[in-house]
Amino acid sequence: MHTAIVTGGTKGIGYGIAEALLAAGGCVMITGRNAAGVADAVGRLGAGAGKSTRVSGRAVDVRDRAAVDAMVAEAVRQFGSLNTLVNNAGVGLFTAVEQTTDEDWARVIETNLTGVFYCSRAAIPALRQAGGGWMINIASLAGRNYFANASAYCASKAGLVAFSEALMLEVRNDNIRVSVVMPGSVATDFTGPSGKHDDESWKLTPADIAEVVMDLLRHPSRSLPSKVEIRPARTK
Repeated sequence: MHTAIVTGGTKGIGYGIAEALLAAGGCVMITGRNAAGVADAVGRLGAGAGKSTRVSGRAVDVRDRAAVDAMVAEAVRQFGSLNTLVNNAGVGLFTAVEQTTDEDWARVIETNLTGVFYCSRAAIPALRQAGGGWMINIASLAGRNYFANASAYCASKAGLVAFSEALMLEVRNDNIRVSVVMPGSVATDFTGPSGKHDDESWKLTPADIAEVVMDLLRHPSRSLPSKVEIRPARTK
C-alpha cells in the first residue's frame, strides 16, 4: 500500500495524483499553502475515496524547512510509514527578466527547487525506514525547452531535473527510486484561468500526469525510469 505525501495537492496535477493514489487503495497527505483550500480538498478526496481516514492535509509552504520536517513526521505518525513522496508544489512566473523583482525570483526558485530539496531531504530517512519507495518530482518540459519571459521558471525546472537525477544516483541502492516527470502543456489554472472560449481540449489533463505517476509506482523493481517526458499527442 502506498503511504504518500503529495505537495501542492489541493488542485490540478497534485489533486489528480492524490485521487489516483486513493483509488489504488493508498493513504495520502496533501499539502497547500491555504488552510481552507486544504480542508476543502481533503473533504472532496475523502468523499470520493469513501474512507476519509485515508486522506489528510496540512497547510505547508514548502519554503519553510521546519514546516516540511513536521509534515513528514506527521505523515509517518498518521500512516505508520511513508513510502511515496510526490513533489508537485510549484509556482509560475512569466515575465521578462527586466521586470522580474528579487522577490519574484526568490519565490519561484525557493518554491520550485529549494522546496523539493527540503521535502526530499526530510523524506529520505522515512523511506529508508520503510524499506524503500519512490520520490517523484513534477518538473516541466520548460526545464529542457526554454522560452522567453520565463527565465525564473525555466531555471527552476532545469535545476529540478538536475537535482532529481543526482539524487537518484545517491539513493538508488537504498531501494529508493527517484524519477522526474516533465509534462508539456496541461489544462490547469497554473498560468491563470483560461478564457471561457479557449479550447484546451488538445492539452494534457491532470489525470494524464496522474497515470504516469501510477505507472511508475507499478513499475517492476529491477528497472528505473528516471526521467519521463510527456506532451500532448497533437498541438493546438
